[in-house]
Amino acid sequence: MYDRESRFKMEDTMNAGRIEYTEKHVMHMAARRCDVVRISMSGAMLALLTQTNLPTEFVLDIPDARIMKIGCVLMRQNANNTVDVRFLRLLTQKELDRVFIFSTHPAHKDKKLDVRSW
Repeated sequence: MYDRESRFKMEDTMNAGRIEYTEKHVMHMAARRCDVVRISMSGAMLALLTQTNLPTEFVLDIPDARIMKIGCVLMRQNANNTVDVRFLRLLTQKELDRVFIFSTHPAHKDKKLDVRSW
């Protein structure tokens, strides 16, 4: 299903994120911190601090940009503690701009916040 969808261009970013998922068949809720390294409207690349066994489905929060509960599907887990994920819904351009505004990446240092669009 995900290989038939259109892919959007990934852009470099640096935002803090949080992954939440259930362990042991809904008995325990776990949360891990991560960094959003690259993002597009349909997916992202996340960097984790340690090697963890993530489930195939989880929820991503980007608290700086006030984007909560983005459903994700794990596409690939790389050896350098990064994971490629696809979103269950497309991010809007407004949400993507908010991610870039709060990014600490040097490519987005000139982004301005339009207060009227919130």
